[in-house]
Amino acid sequence: MRRDLKTMTDLAALLADLPEPDTGALEAARGRNNALTKPPRALGRLEDVAAWYCGWRGDARAQVSAPQVIVFAGNHGVTAQGVSAFPAEVTAQMVANFKAGGAAINQLARLVGARLDVHAIELDRPTVDFTRAAAMDEAEFMDALRTGWDAVDPATDLLVTGEMGIGNTTSASAICNALYGGQAIDWTGKGTGVDAEAMAVKARVVGEGVRRHDALRRAPLQVLRALGGRELAAMAGAILRARHLRIPVILDGFICCAAAACLEGAARGALDHCVAGHVSAEAAHPRLLHHLNKAPLLSLGMRLGEGTGAALAIGIVQGALACHSGMATFEEAGVSSG
Repeated sequence: MRRDLKTMTDLAALLADLPEPDTGALEAARGRNNALTKPPRALGRLEDVAAWYCGWRGDARAQVSAPQVIVFAGNHGVTAQGVSAFPAEVTAQMVANFKAGGAAINQLARLVGARLDVHAIELDRPTVDFTRAAAMDEAEFMDALRTGWDAVDPATDLLVTGEMGIGNTTSASAICNALYGGQAIDWTGKGTGVDAEAMAVKARVVGEGVRRHDALRRAPLQVLRALGGRELAAMAGAILRARHLRIPVILDGFICCAAAACLEGAARGALDHCVAGHVSAEAAHPRLLHHLNKAPLLSLGMRLGEGTGAALAIGIVQGALACHSGMATFEEAGVSSG
């Protein structure tokens, strides 16, 4: 497996050579599912999730034993325009809370037995305000991607990437607007809970950013560089590394999916190793999932970020595999299959 991720050329090569699932394991998993002691399709989507997971792990009776949650944090220069209900200082304060074990993601990771890692990326140096110039130059962008790439433990067997960064729903909205078109307001939501006046400012900022970088709209990775943040780039790097390690990924909310969308835009099928953990309360998330052709596992009205919705969905994947790999077949149980 190619492991270099130093230049945009390396990135393009990695996206051009994406591993595929083990078709033998996938078909064997489907065959096993058909022989289990249950009526056909009685477990619904759990059956599809189990087969999907087994295909990527190359094991027709796979189990989830080493899940990893990685939270990336970054600060955004665009927050100076008043696009968030909270000041940028909250990013560092929340990172301290993650490290102290006091955030929601800590509780949910512990609940499902997941390792939790936190990477704060140059919080003292926000990205450039993307209405004035690209958020990151190429070197900064590659550094952030590589942070994500290196953060994935090769021993992991299920990955969740989460984020923390005041202003990052603005970046995610701008990315989606650039990738999929429409009006800025179509992709702009409340984020941390801004009021109507701030929403108008946020939509204006999104539109200005997209117009400034209009020449990049056909280059999704350049869209991520110009309109994203370090934590979004790091999530993309981690998701790409997981693909090369054949580690299944559960996508989190709007911001995570916006980062992932840039990979899919650059290489169709780049997210085949991913499922959507949930649909969030962020207004544009359902539309984004539609573009990604990802049906969410959960719909709970969450909009916290941090990887929380995806972490909760780890339990769904664990349940799917527990049934698939642990149940007896009709022959093993001595039960008539009809």
